[in-house]
Amino acid sequence: MSKLRFAVLAALALPPVAAVSRADTVVLKGGYEVTGEVLKQDAQSVVVDIGVTVLRVPRAQIAAIRKGEAEAPTTQPAEAAADADKWQLFRTAKPAKGTIEQVAARNSEAVVMVTSPGGLGSGFIINPDGYLITNYHVIANETRIKVTVFRKTDTGFENHHFKKVRIVAINPFVDLALLRIEDEHEPFKFVYLADIGEVEVGQDVFAIGNPLGLTRTVSQGIVSTKNRNFEGRLYIQTTTDINPGNSGGPLFNLRGEVIGVTSMGYIYLGGLNFAIPVDVVRRFILNRDAFAYDEDNPNAGFRYLQPAGRVSRGNPPAGRVPTADDAAPPDAPK
Repeated sequence: MSKLRFAVLAALALPPVAAVSRADTVVLKGGYEVTGEVLKQDAQSVVVDIGVTVLRVPRAQIAAIRKGEAEAPTTQPAEAAADADKWQLFRTAKPAKGTIEQVAARNSEAVVMVTSPGGLGSGFIINPDGYLITNYHVIANETRIKVTVFRKTDTGFENHHFKKVRIVAINPFVDLALLRIEDEHEPFKFVYLADIGEVEVGQDVFAIGNPLGLTRTVSQGIVSTKNRNFEGRLYIQTTTDINPGNSGGPLFNLRGEVIGVTSMGYIYLGGLNFAIPVDVVRRFILNRDAFAYDEDNPNAGFRYLQPAGRVSRGNPPAGRVPTADDAAPPDAPK
């Protein structure tokens, strides 16, 4: 990470202490944006007041500058804003659009491989503290989970394996799981979650994952429909190839925002693939306490009671363990 990018991200991570008077936007060539008031600019650099500090950005790293209007001062206390951000875990932003090559390079380190004795899948990190999303079916009935992070180096990628992985929350009914890497680590690269209202049919999207264990595989497609119904659940249908091992990985737009979690596809029918919409993911994360993982009962799940008319002595209600009486004829002595 360049010194400039580190300074920008560190400054943006600080709690706000005052609103900037005008929201100018400096777009960096790497795809990031700095929002604040441009105080001074010349041929060598641009000076930006972002509220908590003043940044001097070299001209060579600037792609564009967008002038904005004056902003009204915020009324939300800094402490409340920090607490809200910590509670929701995920991050949102509006990175600059780019090519698939640019956006994939920007986000590839945040896409991980999730393995267990039962198999492997993909996942993506949603904040620097190591929280990540994957499919429930990737870790179903497993507790020994390993996460592999692919970190860039000057010579390529290095595999970093983390074996201390905690299951935070699971929801089998929407096929989502929230995990956290608890090994000692540096802050992780992470991805932003999109607004489902901005997903459009026909827009270009792409996935990064580990199909059949082939790590960091990128596949491209479009959104075929944003609300395909399967068994009462809505999915984003996409032509982006999704194969075994892709499950749990991110489906990106060209800003690098996650619009869905790749979940399933038809292996022998190209172009029919499906992702869990990002609004379902956001609700799952925000309500994670309701789906908190229970170490004493890891396979807990709901079973629905049958309607009273279907209950018979030979067919006990769901949720009740059959007894010898259930198998006895109606007139048998007891």
